[in-house]
Amino acid sequence: MNRANAVKPPDMRSRFRGCLLGGAVGDALGAPLEFLSLAEIRRQFGVAGLRDFAPAYGRLGAITDDTQMTLFTAEGMIRSHARAADRGLCSPIAVTAHAYARWLLTQGVVPHAMPFDVERYPGWLYGVRELHRRRAPGNTCLSSLQEKQHSEEYAANDSKGCGAVMRMAPVGLAGWRFGWDTRYTFELGTSLGRLTHGHPSGYLPAGALAVMVQLLLTGCGVAQAAELALESLVAHEGHEETDTAMRRALRLGRDPSPIASVPAELGEGWVGEEALAIGLYCALAASSSEEGLILAANIDGDSDSTASIAGNLLGALNGVGAIPRRWMRELELKKVVARIADDLFDCVDWNLSGPTDEKVSPAARVHYRRYPPN
Repeated sequence: MNRANAVKPPDMRSRFRGCLLGGAVGDALGAPLEFLSLAEIRRQFGVAGLRDFAPAYGRLGAITDDTQMTLFTAEGMIRSHARAADRGLCSPIAVTAHAYARWLLTQGVVPHAMPFDVERYPGWLYGVRELHRRRAPGNTCLSSLQEKQHSEEYAANDSKGCGAVMRMAPVGLAGWRFGWDTRYTFELGTSLGRLTHGHPSGYLPAGALAVMVQLLLTGCGVAQAAELALESLVAHEGHEETDTAMRRALRLGRDPSPIASVPAELGEGWVGEEALAIGLYCALAASSSEEGLILAANIDGDSDSTASIAGNLLGALNGVGAIPRRWMRELELKKVVARIADDLFDCVDWNLSGPTDEKVSPAARVHYRRYPPN
C-alpha cells in the first residue's frame, strides 16, 4: 500500500464527508421525484421544480437503497483494510460481497448459498435498525445477490441498470486514502459492479465514478477527472455506450447556459451510463453544490440516483460545508453517514495488528468489533 497520502490536508476529511453526505442528500432530494416526469414535477412544485426536501417514505430527508448500498460499500472498504491488517491478505471483492449480503438481509432477503455468518460477525452498520427498511431496492440487486453461489461470483444477468454505479463512490475514497493506482480503483469498481450487473454499461460506469471521485480528491477538476477516467474506460470491452454518454456530458457541460434542465439527450438515468452522464453534467454545469443537486433531481427519470451521483462528485470537490444546512438538518441517518466517512478516512491510522493479539490496544479491539476482518 502506498502511504503517500498519509499526510492529511486540512480539508480532506470534509471532502470525504461531503462525498458521502452529498450523495445521501441528493438521494433524499430525488426520492419523492423518482417516478415523476419533469412536467409532473413542475406542476406539483412550480416551474423551478423541487428545491427542498419533500416527504418520501413518511418523512423529510428520507434516504433510499442508493445510500443504503453506498454505506455497505464503504463498510466493505474498511473491513477489507481490517482483514488485510489481520491476515496479511484480503480480497476486497469477497469482503464487500459479504457487506452486500448484510444489506440484502436488511431487506428481508436471505442469500441462497453464499456462506455467511452475520450473527457471529455483524459489525456495527448491520445493527443500525433504520437501515432494515425497504426503500424501493432494485430488483436486479436483490435477485443477483440472493442467487449467488459464492462471494466473488459475477451476476449472470444482462442488466445495465444504474444500481451498480450509484453505490460506488466509496471505492474512489478508498483509492485516494489507500494510495491505489487509478487503474486498480477502476478495476475494483467494475468488479464490485459486476456482482449485481452483467452488462458492461451497468458495471463500467461504476469503475468510472470511483476513479472520478479519487481524482477529484487529488486536485483535479470535474472535467479533468472525467477525461482521465475515460482513459481507463476505453481499455475495456463494451465501453462504447459509457464512453459516448460521458463525452456527451462533457461537451454539454462545458457550455451549459442557460441551465433550465438536464438536456434530454443525456437520457433519463435508469441505466448506468445515463445516470453517470447526468451526474457528471450536473457537477460540471452548476455554479454550486446546491444548484447541481437540484438540477440532477429535477429530471424525467431516476431522480434519486442521478442526484446521488452528482452529490458524490460535488461533495468530493467542494466538501461538506457546501451542502446547505437546511438539508443537513433534515437528512435521515446523517450521523451514520458521517461516521462511516470518518472511519474510511481514519482507518489507515488505526493500529490493527490482530484482534487476538494480547498486545493489541483497547482502541484497536473496538475497531475490530466495529469492522470484523471477516
